Amino acid sequence: MRRFYIACPMRLLPFLFLLPAPLAAQSAPAAVPLPAGVTAEMLVKGKELFQGAGLCMACHGVDGKGSVGPDLTDTTWLHHKGSYEEIVAQVIKGVPEEESKTGTPMPPRGGSALSDEQVRAVAAYVWSLSRRPPPT
Repeated sequence: MRRFYIACPMRLLPFLFLLPAPLAAQSAPAAVPLPAGVTAEMLVKGKELFQGAGLCMACHGVDGKGSVGPDLTDTTWLHHKGSYEEIVAQVIKGVPEEESKTGTPMPPRGGSALSDEQVRAVAAYVWSLSRRPPPT
């Protein structure tokens, strides 16, 4: 009897390939190359700024899923196609109320005093939200 329990799993080994792949492996998004000039360090710094001095989370939520401002984690872009350079330009300019597709304005630089370098880091992080897992 003991021998049956030991031998039984060995007989099943050839059929293991029929089991479904782990869910995480099935749903993992393919890596998307970073835009020119964007580094992994910029993504990390951008996240810090997004959740802090950039004031972004006040309207877009701590995870970018939106509250007053739109969701930044999906693939829908309201005012452009979502390229890195378009995001940089929009953060610098903001979105005046009369141009807003939702009626909610965004002040230039999100109402913060971010430098151009910091804006580029925030834009890199925002770009990444809808394209790859955010940095930890």
